[in-house]
Amino acid sequence: MFHDVSYVINDKDRIALVGKNGAGKSTMLKIIAGLQQPTSGTVSVSGGATIGYLPQVMVLADSRTVREEAEQAFAHISQLQEQLDRLNRELAERTDYESGDYMALVEKFTRESERYQMMGGLNYHAELERTLLGLGFVREDFDRPTSEFSGGWRMRIELAKLLLRHPDVLLLDEPTNHLDIESIQWLENFLATKANAVVLVSHDRAFINNVTNRTLEISCGRVYDYKVKYDEYVRLRAERREQQLRAYENQQKEIADIKDFIERFRYKPTKAVQVQSRIKQLEKIVPVEVDEVDTSALRLRFPPAPRSGDYPLICEGVRKAYGSHVVFHDVDLTLKRGEKVAFVGKNGEGKSTLVKCIMGEIPFDGHLKIGHNVQVGYFAQNQAQLLDGEQTVFDTIDRVAKGDVRLKIRDILGAFMFGGEASDKKVKVLSGGERSRLAMIKLLLEPVNFLILDEPTNHLDMRSKDVLKNAIRDFDGTVVVVSHDREFLDGLVSKVYEFGGGVVKEHLGGIYDFLQKKNIASLNELQKPSSSVSPGGGLAAEEKSVNQNRLTYEQQKERQRKIRKLEKAVEHCEAQIGELEAAVKILEDRMATPDGAADATLYARHGALKKQLDDVVDEWEAASLALEEAQA
Repeated sequence: MFHDVSYVINDKDRIALVGKNGAGKSTMLKIIAGLQQPTSGTVSVSGGATIGYLPQVMVLADSRTVREEAEQAFAHISQLQEQLDRLNRELAERTDYESGDYMALVEKFTRESERYQMMGGLNYHAELERTLLGLGFVREDFDRPTSEFSGGWRMRIELAKLLLRHPDVLLLDEPTNHLDIESIQWLENFLATKANAVVLVSHDRAFINNVTNRTLEISCGRVYDYKVKYDEYVRLRAERREQQLRAYENQQKEIADIKDFIERFRYKPTKAVQVQSRIKQLEKIVPVEVDEVDTSALRLRFPPAPRSGDYPLICEGVRKAYGSHVVFHDVDLTLKRGEKVAFVGKNGEGKSTLVKCIMGEIPFDGHLKIGHNVQVGYFAQNQAQLLDGEQTVFDTIDRVAKGDVRLKIRDILGAFMFGGEASDKKVKVLSGGERSRLAMIKLLLEPVNFLILDEPTNHLDMRSKDVLKNAIRDFDGTVVVVSHDREFLDGLVSKVYEFGGGVVKEHLGGIYDFLQKKNIASLNELQKPSSSVSPGGGLAAEEKSVNQNRLTYEQQKERQRKIRKLEKAVEHCEAQIGELEAAVKILEDRMATPDGAADATLYARHGALKKQLDDVVDEWEAASLALEEAQA
């Protein structure tokens, strides 16, 4: 998978680990986490450093509530609390106040109490709640058993536990696959301000550009280190290979000239010395290496769509409820032929549920009509997991292919980077991205005119996503995409349906138009007067209306004052964070020198500055949350 890999993860590094599917990204994370051993070489972890790892797939327990499960991150604090309780009881029971043993006990209790406070024992409940709320849970969820939640939500609980432990190195393998847009933005902010070192595998380009400052590329068995964000890395990689190609071409010309000289004068005695000189020169040439690139391409083309009716989908008053829980109600939407739309919203608000209603998989109330001559192609979230692990890649497609298509299976698999021996692999050994590609092939075998894609980009690498996006853009049928990937949806859809609070709202424009409108809408809510006039009319009603308007205006003024105050607090904290981070960096640079490494005072100052920085970051987070609540 890779060889001769050497690199160092430093404190505050935000590393994007990139490469095509199957290149070894997840394997690399497992090796760093100590879950897998390298065939050769060593992984060294500095003394006392902790590593937290979130895998793509995890087996989860269901014996606790959400709060109890998240509190497992603070098991060390709970143990310390129990120890403090025991010490406190012993102090209360003893009466030998003047003895040395009693004084030693007091000192131990004081020391452990200070340690308890430093570990966050007094405020970890608030931090726990902030993290769960940031990842999309509501307070009513905290005391619900985890067994009531879907796999995606339980993965959020595991992510919350991991973040709350504050490990020195945080390893995240596709963390955004189970998050909605709002939770992704919260996680971006958390990783940028609260995390220590981060190594991140993600195919969400906007997410890794907002979070990372360094890119490690696994390509053709090697690792290339770029001290830049992903977009800048793409540009630098192209420039580096172009320079290598020029140097290679120049060297090949030089080698050809030397060989030509040797061949022309090999048998002339008068040129024997020059020929021998050229032969030695040729032997000393060190070949210029050009980075290998994967030239295989995912040539994704949907078959021409048979013409459907003018309106492939019409929903009127559609409602879905499970007992007393109403997922959504009064859904009215009409899709025109050729439209490409996005379903967005928090997880659990009904996006996939409405898709299942459209597919006829679950019952519902209201009227839902599929248009004339509509042929639906459906890619479900768990499509890749539904594949038979014991089948080979070839057999998986051979079982669903019909007619002349069966004669072209090898060509189709080759177009999806399953050429040669790869087609004989068993499905169970494929990576998540390779399974998703295989599931996508199954979708392409029959011509359709209405595509419904539920999280199609999960586990797809950057290039596969780009090609899929272009193919959907060129598709002449109707498309519904359920996705949280802003970069993928940008430029692809012309309408956004927002799911939330049991209703579905239509927004014209692309995904970034929608996000901008959402921010503006939340601010505009502050400016709307909420006056009411009593039905009796007359002067009394007018006076009541004026009083209500005045009250609303005073409330608005107070709210605006509060917002301005919080904005200033946030700006002040951000300035302090910048200054403290710069000071920490200066100390770390000095500590990296031989003299600095031996200076104990530098380490003490570094620890004090880090503690001060953490306190300011906590203060900034509290002010930011208060500001968000005031604006909402």
